[in-house]
Amino acid sequence: MQEAEHQIQRVASFRDLVSTPFTGVINAICWSRTLTGDFSEIVEKVALSENITTIEPEELFALQLSEQGQLAREILLNDLQALKDHGALPTLNVIRNYDRDDALPFFPTDVYSFHVDRSPIPVDTFLCTYYGEPSEILPNALGTQKILIPEIRNELKKLYHGPEEGFESFLSDHFFDLHYQAHPDANIINLGTGNLWRLTTDHPESPVPPCLHRAPEEQPGQPRLLLIC
Repeated sequence: MQEAEHQIQRVASFRDLVSTPFTGVINAICWSRTLTGDFSEIVEKVALSENITTIEPEELFALQLSEQGQLAREILLNDLQALKDHGALPTLNVIRNYDRDDALPFFPTDVYSFHVDRSPIPVDTFLCTYYGEPSEILPNALGTQKILIPEIRNELKKLYHGPEEGFESFLSDHFFDLHYQAHPDANIINLGTGNLWRLTTDHPESPVPPCLHRAPEEQPGQPRLLLIC
């Protein structure tokens, strides 16, 4: 756990969450919260048409909720507005499950794999799990970029039919370079429910390494309620 705690800065307010700079090895900032309200009621009352259903603020307002459900709704609306005021574009999703990538059995590139987010401009990833299994992060020191693992690299070379000097571009163009494999003894960090996180991305001006994270395995019959941007 020690390696991960060195990467995590814990703060006590939204203002601190968005204004605290990433420095040194810190690439995850957490606003730790214990939330009131019944978030499961919101999940139960939202009409789920897809494996991932986006909830718009107007839909939240229209839900007929108990007193505890109303408290949960107020928190969701406040979080969405705070992030919008900060200039982010948050999305609130109810997730049954994400699509699996089984095209290459030796190298899945879905969000269940530890990965980093990449952007051409300076931007951070914000996320909060309100209900269901929380997201997870992996200490950078306890993960290996998959394209550097000889067995995986050799398999990827079999897929590539261009000149040798173009292989690295091939890996980047297909997002293979974004994925990491946890060391056998790695401490995988559960981000908890209710906590609002700010994670670094891979962008040209980032002063610190990007944060390795993944979606958890959902529990059967228990969708997740997740805010992300």
